Amino acid sequence: MELGKQKITTNRSMVKRTFAAKGIEYASELAVQNLRDLGRIINWNHQHGVNLYRMSSDLFPWMSEYELKDLPDYERIKNILKGTGKLAMSMGQRLTFHPGHFCVIASNNPAVVTKSIKELNQHGEIMDLLGLPRTQHAAINIHINTTQDGKDAAMQRFVDNFQLLDDSVKSRLVVENDDKASQYSVQDLYSVWERIGTPVTFDYHHHQCYEDPMPEAEALQLAARTWPEGIRQLCHYSSAKKVYEDSSSIIRAHADYIYDRIETYDMDLDIELEAKAKEQAWDRYMKQFATELV
Repeated sequence: MELGKQKITTNRSMVKRTFAAKGIEYASELAVQNLRDLGRIINWNHQHGVNLYRMSSDLFPWMSEYELKDLPDYERIKNILKGTGKLAMSMGQRLTFHPGHFCVIASNNPAVVTKSIKELNQHGEIMDLLGLPRTQHAAINIHINTTQDGKDAAMQRFVDNFQLLDDSVKSRLVVENDDKASQYSVQDLYSVWERIGTPVTFDYHHHQCYEDPMPEAEALQLAARTWPEGIRQLCHYSSAKKVYEDSSSIIRAHADYIYDRIETYDMDLDIELEAKAKEQAWDRYMKQFATELV
């Protein structure tokens, strides 16, 4: 939020009409600006004690419409990414991605699957260019995102189509539990992990919205069993906007800030805060609960 006031952002993009008019050349120009600012954000994080950062999937505007190597500034982009990755690793920064909800490799529509695989492969390519490890430390987090033909059939398609992904993605992919009872619980995703080894990102708020009968601690511990030795379990945390800020909101909506102490049950976790106020929410949480943190 603070850096945004200084026009430091990684979300420079354009509407489809502008892309059609200005093309890949303008997309390349915006990508260079985004990537430069990614380094500035990583520096800010390091200076303020933030060691986990979810990168924007908008780093490359309209990247579904081209190959990264075809960008006019590709050589420059490669050098920026290489330097940014080295900077992040030297500072102990963990970087992750969370591609959007249109990325559905379990779809029963072959065209959607093809587009989703391309999008995920490009996220893996970016992480490779950053020089990040091909492990779930550099997680690419997605949802199954469909129940077409029933949950069992959709999970099987997810398992089958996982094999079509590049190794840069398969080695980093993690799957997150959902916030609707018609979708996927930690237990559902545990069965997916048993087949293809995709760790489960535990989302506290989603678990509550799902109204899963499994207690929170047990669900968190079940998710923990899916993470490889040596890689810290990744979790998401948010407060319900409906409960704390706007009673007219749907229960699934994220609040601007974090209102309760995060219960880790004495587990060693990396937690992404999904709060609209971004680093301001993190700062307020740390000040409020600092005496309880170790």
